[in-house]
Formats: sequence, C-alpha cells, structure tokens
Amino acid sequence: MTFRSVFPHDVVSELERIQRGLWQSLEANPGIRGSTRGGFPHINVGSSERAVDIHVFAPGLDPAALAVQIEKGVLTISGERKSELPTRDTQANVQLAERFAGRFRRVLSLPDDVDPTGIVAKYRDGLLHVSVPRREAAQARRITVQ
Repeated sequence: MTFRSVFPHDVVSELERIQRGLWQSLEANPGIRGSTRGGFPHINVGSSERAVDIHVFAPGLDPAALAVQIEKGVLTISGERKSELPTRDTQANVQLAERFAGRFRRVLSLPDDVDPTGIVAKYRDGLLHVSVPRREAAQARRITVQ
C-alpha cells in the first residue's frame, strides 16, 4: 500500500482550502473596534490634535445608501450594495463573483474627547470621509511663560 492510495491525490490543496476557510471565518467576526481584515468596506482611521478622521473605501455606492450615526462615543457606518449579478431566472452563469454585495455595518469606538455635534461626512469618488472634531478643551495649546 502506498501513500497515494491512502490519501486523496491533492491532500495539500485540500488542507490549504480548509485553512483558508478557518481564517476567513475568524476574520469575519466584527467587534466594537470594527471588523478585522477582510471586512467591507475597508477603512483607515487617523488621529490628529484637531480631529479623528475615518476614510471608508466604498466604490460604486450611492451616497444615499450610506448611513453614518454616532451615539455614546460609538460611530456606526452602514449601508447596502445592490448585487449586479444576473438573477437565477436568466440563462447566464456566474463563474466568479468577488465583489461584495449586500448589507454592511462597521462600528468604531471613538475617544472620549471628540465633539459629536461637529461631525462631517463627505462621499466623493468612492471614498467616504468622516471627520469627528475634538473638543476645544482637549486640544493642545502653548502656554506662554511670564
């Protein structure tokens, strides 16, 4: 009896497929700080003395399909991307579909020193930019020495 007769021909490929599936299931679990790698839409978060800036990469969305909400220091960005794939009623077959379609929700906790009344959200060229200013009292300032 040989090694090939006991195990499937492509056992390494099968193990790699199982490993990818496990990683994807672990990465798709969102938390209070936002979902981990692999979530849609992808986001970048930056911070300065004056504001917290969130850049959301969501090309092909209608700005009316996006909702930005802030409550108790938690920023929620949600929306929906409609599927452009053929329906099951048509004769076309889809061979590969990598573009995300469906509802999405990203949740981020913000620092305590932000001012939720001054939040600004702008969508342009597939990029949603949300800027949350910091309170004036929390910003650094120079004190003159007398």
